[in-house]
Amino acid sequence: MFPESTITDAPHAPGIYQMLDNKSRVLYVGKAKDLKKRLTSYTRFSGSDHNKTTVMLSHVVTVSTLLTNTEKEALILEASLIKKHKPKYNIILRDDKNYPFIKVTVQDKWPRVHMTRRRSKDGARYFGPYSSSSAMWATLRLLANLFPLRKCKGNKVRPRKRPCLNMQMGKCLGPCIDSADPLHYQDLVKKVLMVLEGRNKSLINELTLEMQSAAVEQDYERAADLRDQIHALAKTIEKQIIASQSLKDQDVFGYCRQGTSIGITILFVRDGLIIGSRSFFLDDPIETDQLILSQILNQFYDEKILPPKEILLPFDTEDTPVLIERFSEILGSNVALHAPKRGDKVKLQEMANANAAHIFDEKEKKERSWQGLSSSMEKLLHLEQPPNRIECLDISNTSGKQAVGSLVCYEKGEPAKNAFRHYKIQTVPGPDDYAMMAEVLQRRLTRGIREDNLPDLFVVDGGRGQLGIALRIADELGIRDDLDWIGIAKEKKEEGEKLYKPGRKNPILLKSHNPVLLYLMRIRDESHRFGVTFHRKLRGKVSIASSLDSIPGVGPDRKKKLLKTLGSVKRIQEANIEDLRAVPGIGMDTATTVFRHYHPTAE
Repeated sequence: MFPESTITDAPHAPGIYQMLDNKSRVLYVGKAKDLKKRLTSYTRFSGSDHNKTTVMLSHVVTVSTLLTNTEKEALILEASLIKKHKPKYNIILRDDKNYPFIKVTVQDKWPRVHMTRRRSKDGARYFGPYSSSSAMWATLRLLANLFPLRKCKGNKVRPRKRPCLNMQMGKCLGPCIDSADPLHYQDLVKKVLMVLEGRNKSLINELTLEMQSAAVEQDYERAADLRDQIHALAKTIEKQIIASQSLKDQDVFGYCRQGTSIGITILFVRDGLIIGSRSFFLDDPIETDQLILSQILNQFYDEKILPPKEILLPFDTEDTPVLIERFSEILGSNVALHAPKRGDKVKLQEMANANAAHIFDEKEKKERSWQGLSSSMEKLLHLEQPPNRIECLDISNTSGKQAVGSLVCYEKGEPAKNAFRHYKIQTVPGPDDYAMMAEVLQRRLTRGIREDNLPDLFVVDGGRGQLGIALRIADELGIRDDLDWIGIAKEKKEEGEKLYKPGRKNPILLKSHNPVLLYLMRIRDESHRFGVTFHRKLRGKVSIASSLDSIPGVGPDRKKKLLKTLGSVKRIQEANIEDLRAVPGIGMDTATTVFRHYHPTAE
């Protein structure tokens, strides 16, 4: 049970506390403005034996505390420690990743528009985050088609002797060959910003006047281009959801509790338009609703995901004043954080809450669908247990070089990306797929035994031979009967996929449209994709290294500077001597050597 002795020395001061088990693993991280009162509350806790807090407290052996000067410091430290340790009983935003922004480099002489996952204080304009990457890319394609700004990377435009392919296709005004008019270029940048700010109607009015003017001047080609731009923008307006007339940047947090579970939805409102959303499902979290919402807010925003100027909440939290102080510090300007009681903001809040409630409907549908598929798998594949966690292994290599094992994991029908793993082959020197598979299986299963996280079903990409290797390793580790095993192999085209099971002479043949087969093929194909992507990355690094490493006088430091400044080996190859000399740390002799390496016949 919870060690009451730790409370004796706890002070009446702000700080954080960490609950640890008998192996010194962090089970829970919390913060408090009064550590003694907070820890004392755990000694008075009473709940059923199956209550999550009761279970957690039964595993706590020690509690460590760390004092902070202010409650805000405790808030920051709590979020940092949760991200570091990922404690079992804390709220963890599982899809915690950098969502994309659209960046317009307005600080450059010749601005460009591109995707980024990092938001910096560099003078550029950022739009997002976009929870749907497809929506973000669709917006970038629209902008590229409507406004021919440069696509080349870098803050400065490097002069070229010949126009690039984009300019030849009419997709760039060609500042690199001095064919772009700076005033016209900046006018296009202004129009790009209008689109991203949601001022499409104003832009359409402006373009309509330009089109009419072009028609009067009998510049019919330009008038036709403007007409096409107007039609494209009109289509985007039809898809936009107007959330507010205030044209404010807002994040709206929706909250819904059903039993012990909680659904969270965040609506991103930018310039009065809903540009996306994110949802989280929390299964039986510890603490009160107010504290849970506070922890979510504290985890969600940081220097990578900046808060907007206004955040709407379903209810106030006791940490609201501290959160306001923290978020204002991150953003660099005042942030409003409040629960609306009337007006349009209440309607926005109700919309967010309704979306949070909808998470449970989607969850229930997925659960029913999974139960049906799971039952079919148990029956058709003669499994010993429900296949709630499935892992699949694939090996990728080129004649034994840059060999990698790729392991993917699916839980209840959905990919568990946090459990995906790459394994660099360490002990097999040549092209021996069986030996490589044995090595990866040995490493994965040994760790699974140690951490008690073996799958229910292990899928091997291959036939009897590959499955035999897996079973041999399982026998050596004594876990053959602890999980189910399946081999999936693509045989002759007319025969289709075959499923191999231990102890069965003939393969299991399922119809090509069978949901069980399609699901296993999906897992197998994902493991192959995951492995090939990493394998290509390793091959690319080797080819880059071999190309630059063969140049006399170019060591690791100069190679790094060349790649960082010019961006790629291809651009290094295309660069002239002056471009190479402009790289910091590259003198005339080295620039000449590099140029001659790639252009041996040049005069």
